[in-house]
Amino acid sequence: MKKSLGAKTLLYPAPILVVCTYDKEGSPNAMTAAWGGICCSAPPCVAVSLRKATYSYDNLMLKKAFTINIPSENYAKEADYFGIASRHKEDKFAKTGLTAVKSDHIDAPYIREFPINLECKVIQFIELGLHTQFIGEVMDVKMDESIQEKGGQSIIEQIKPLIFAADSGHYYGVGKQVAQAFSIGKDLLKKEK
Repeated sequence: MKKSLGAKTLLYPAPILVVCTYDKEGSPNAMTAAWGGICCSAPPCVAVSLRKATYSYDNLMLKKAFTINIPSENYAKEADYFGIASRHKEDKFAKTGLTAVKSDHIDAPYIREFPINLECKVIQFIELGLHTQFIGEVMDVKMDESIQEKGGQSIIEQIKPLIFAADSGHYYGVGKQVAQAFSIGKDLLKKEK
């Protein structure tokens, strides 16, 4: 039997995404967001939803560019800090000691120490209520060479991305591999005659 919990944002897992932007003075900022993910294959696009009250919201509206940075488990403390501190009050990069690097294709910084960085230009934004969803076309992906297989595919066990459980407010790591995608379900496909 199921119990109704009402309308909630309980979608598992939620990725931990660190969104980086420049402000009007060209100073870098980073904020953590869990409301985001892939939204289109061609062109490759990601979406992230931010509240208007955030410093990053104004930067996105001004620069029309952002990076999505995927922190590893080793940077859980810094990723959490980026989500609870305000750029209005302190320089987050100075406080964490992480490195803001100017992107090659857009007007936004990425975090050198994080294993994966997506450079995105804003192609659309949608007012949803408390949040505004920014859709960014991915202009380039940067990945540490140490976590690449043949063909440039990432090895998730080496990346060790953080995920978020909204109900408990806890961060988790990625578990064991369960099956091969686009393969395990083939046994259930209707057989052709």
